[in-house]
Amino acid sequence: RSPAGMLLVAAGLLLAVAAGGRGSPAGDQESPPGSRFVCTSLPLDAAGAGCPLPPVPMQGGALPPEEELKATVLQLRETVLQQKETIGSQREAIRELTGKLSRCEGTDGKSAAGAWKNEVGKGKDTMGDLPRDPAQVIDQLSRTMQTLKDRLESLEHQLRANVSYAALPSDLREMLQRRLGDLERQLLSKVAELEDEKSLLHNETSAHRQKTETALNALLERVSELEKGNSAFKSPDEFKVSLPLRTNYLYGKIKKTLPELYAFTVCLWLRSSASPGIGTPFSYAVPGQANEIVLIEWGNNPIELLINDKVAQLPLFISDGKWHHICITWTTRDGMWEAFQDGEKLGTGENLAPWHPIKPGGVLILGQEQDTVGGRFDATQAFVGEMSQFNIWDRVLKAEDIMNIANCSINMPGNIIPWVDNNVDVFGGATKWPVETCEERLLDL
Repeated sequence: RSPAGMLLVAAGLLLAVAAGGRGSPAGDQESPPGSRFVCTSLPLDAAGAGCPLPPVPMQGGALPPEEELKATVLQLRETVLQQKETIGSQREAIRELTGKLSRCEGTDGKSAAGAWKNEVGKGKDTMGDLPRDPAQVIDQLSRTMQTLKDRLESLEHQLRANVSYAALPSDLREMLQRRLGDLERQLLSKVAELEDEKSLLHNETSAHRQKTETALNALLERVSELEKGNSAFKSPDEFKVSLPLRTNYLYGKIKKTLPELYAFTVCLWLRSSASPGIGTPFSYAVPGQANEIVLIEWGNNPIELLINDKVAQLPLFISDGKWHHICITWTTRDGMWEAFQDGEKLGTGENLAPWHPIKPGGVLILGQEQDTVGGRFDATQAFVGEMSQFNIWDRVLKAEDIMNIANCSINMPGNIIPWVDNNVDVFGGATKWPVETCEERLLDL
């Protein structure tokens, strides 16, 4: 039997005897001389009747070994504390019971003890097993208590050593859950900030986009200047594109596209002797409008300028196989246009797609007319010859500036589309070659 069980039986016997002694009205008073006490032994299985044990909570189902061990430790600890309180409160009762036992044995203790044994019949004389001195009783119970305490400490140490992460204390689990909740809230807050930034970028104004485009153009010009030393030609603008055959697969493409324009000037040098008509030096197509800007000489028709599919005929004559400098200006105000050849203004007009802004984001092709954006070329409309110095500005240049460009007095690249090697790709057999100097092109006139 365990020490805890022995302790419970001993306490039960003591309390039972105390209850029997106090059951009479004179139990709490000093007994008169000659009075007699009847001592009765209690069976071990009847200890619970006099000293009920605290109920042990039933476990709902099988528990892990760690949880079962922890519950046992807690139960034993509670039992020890209760027995400590019982011993402290019953010391006086023990002294009183000891005195009464002494009277039972008295001077004729043998006959009293024999009568007591006869009364209990075959019962075991458990009273004789207890020490006669109260100090010895208390000392024995103290040793038993210390033994139980040592066993409790050993069990607690084993529990702490065997506990796993799955059996974390509830306060630690709550702390981890709070930490995870904080991290989740921080993540949601960051996602909300990113969504707000995305919304602001999506709602960017047209003026801001135009400003960004202008800054990119300036950067492109600066990069072009820095790349001059790496060009395949002496200078990045000293090259020409050659389109020697009338096909639907030879062409050049400008990498950079146009922003929204309310006016423009297009200038280029070209040389062609093709007939009938030199074809299409350049075309600009946007989604929904393949003829946003087109310069074309097709068949026996004069050179035509198309803007938003509206047509103006230009008084230019350039199919003699010599280099010519061509400039065309246009503004959305009243659809005014001008045509320059070799620095001289040869024609002007109005009502060419008035108040129509040039749409952005299209494709600019050299040498072919586009029936869809970037494709569906017609060989009969292809340009045959050579071209160079194709530049576009977002304003109408002054006549004196156009004259200075044509007679080689100044070199003024376009602020929207400059003629640089790394901005022009060639396809289908079209080639790039070093171009004659501006002075040599003048002598060819």
